[in-house]
Amino acid sequence: MSGAEFVPLSLTPLLIGVFAAIACALPGNFLLLRRQALIGDAISHVVLPGIVVAFLLTGAVSAWPMMLGAAGASLIAVGMIEAIRRLGKIEPGAAMGVTFTAMFAAGVLLLEQTDTSSVHLDVEHALYGNLESLIWLDAIGWESLTDPVALAGLPEELPRIFLTLLGVAAFIWLFWRPLKISTFDPSFAQAVGVSTGVIGLALVVVAAVAAVAAFDAVGSIIVIAMFICPPAAARLMTNRLEVQIAWSVVFAALSAVLGYVLAGYGPIWVGSNHAVSAAGMIATISGLILAVAAMFAPCRTRSGAPVG
Repeated sequence: MSGAEFVPLSLTPLLIGVFAAIACALPGNFLLLRRQALIGDAISHVVLPGIVVAFLLTGAVSAWPMMLGAAGASLIAVGMIEAIRRLGKIEPGAAMGVTFTAMFAAGVLLLEQTDTSSVHLDVEHALYGNLESLIWLDAIGWESLTDPVALAGLPEELPRIFLTLLGVAAFIWLFWRPLKISTFDPSFAQAVGVSTGVIGLALVVVAAVAAVAAFDAVGSIIVIAMFICPPAAARLMTNRLEVQIAWSVVFAALSAVLGYVLAGYGPIWVGSNHAVSAAGMIATISGLILAVAAMFAPCRTRSGAPVG
């Protein structure tokens, strides 16, 4: 494929997929080590009704209303979980499962009953995103990368997810020590003055921001897969936290690139005329990478958390 074809049609969706995958994988490492990996799954379910309600109130798909809607939905979810746990006297995991399932179903029903398809906000896009449609119409080739007029026409999802990735990386860099200590030894962290509750809440908030930013472009399937699969595969590669994070970034980027390419060209290579969902293929590749790591990674037979 020449630059005149690749840059307008594939460069921006490919970059968006890579940035979204890494933005979710970075906090996913700490959620995994804290045995909270399914929080990423939970977030992707909870934010859907909040995003839909934000669209219905504003009439537009924009970042801040979506963030506020997702935050409101998260607060409602916390209240529902606590009410179900107290009134029903059931364990927290069951209360979480009921709440997240009910809220995701409510979001799907809202999507089905409202006309949101014109802005790429419907049931299909909630699951698969609209990655393939995020093309750069103003680009004519590689020279467009230095053309201010062409750059002004970039899909807004690209700078949004890139800034989100920078924010996630900055959070991990700035709070590396308290994150690391509170993850591996919460008692020691409290003894040295680290507020483990605040750090844990901040981590969940950062994960939620990454999920919301990625949701519109890549859908819930990639968000769930990237929170879990790259960090889990990276955990099997090393017992060093820094190296694990590096491996998770590599696996997330590799999943996005291979998944996007195979979604478009894989069916052609086997004689089919139709491409498949890029989101579904990216999630599938991330699962295959985890499976390979589970069979061949050097730390697959070791137990215990990374030693730092």
